[in-house]
Amino acid sequence: MNYKQLINQGESFSKKIRTLKEKNSPQGFTWYGYDILANLSHLNATLSENNLGFLNEIEGLPIADIGAADGDLGFFFEAMGFNVDIIDWPKTNWNGLQGAYYLKQLLDSSNGIYEIDLDSFFTLPKEQYGLTLLLGILYHLKNPYYILEHLAKRSKFCFLSTRVAQFTTDGSVDFSSIPIAYLLNPDECNNDSTNYWIFSHLGLNRIIERSGWEILDIKYLGNTIHSNPSSPENDERAFVLMKSKYLTEL
Repeated sequence: MNYKQLINQGESFSKKIRTLKEKNSPQGFTWYGYDILANLSHLNATLSENNLGFLNEIEGLPIADIGAADGDLGFFFEAMGFNVDIIDWPKTNWNGLQGAYYLKQLLDSSNGIYEIDLDSFFTLPKEQYGLTLLLGILYHLKNPYYILEHLAKRSKFCFLSTRVAQFTTDGSVDFSSIPIAYLLNPDECNNDSTNYWIFSHLGLNRIIERSGWEILDIKYLGNTIHSNPSSPENDERAFVLMKSKYLTEL
């Protein structure tokens, strides 16, 4: 399957999910507040021509959707014919994973939903995955090296997105070419204590490569000129397609 073929199905599925959520108001919780399926277009923009067919290499293998919010992306990939595991932790999920469980019911889905503390030394439900979706979650984790290395031993490919920065918060120091990560104070970014590590460009590249991955494609979106770790107007995101160095025979 060429990714261009998959992305063509994304818009109609997105409309289906929006309609489903509008017609089925949840009781006791709210749906996740952001458009997770918009990541399909971000990932489409990230892929180079040479990598558009990477999904053909994972035919028959399951997908892990980690830090999945309401699971919209996982349900989309299920609709495209993949077996999907949705993995998140209720205490840090927007609605305690109630949205994912409710959508599973509404869609009559066969996706597994697994409550796993990603800040612990966890293990994944299956031994092998073709693709892991790790979108917007890395900077919320205390131990980014552990999850990246663990995934490299279990998943052939990974789509990663995370916040990155080029300058200190006051704009005085450009650290984009230094392999570092900035550790946020608990209330420094969106008053969200689960925001931890904001990598520089080179810092993200280095941790990816040292944890067992090869970077196939990478793209930066948002404020790509004066990004910093905490302010909303200086938010920059990296989108990366990676291939495991460990699972060369998968």
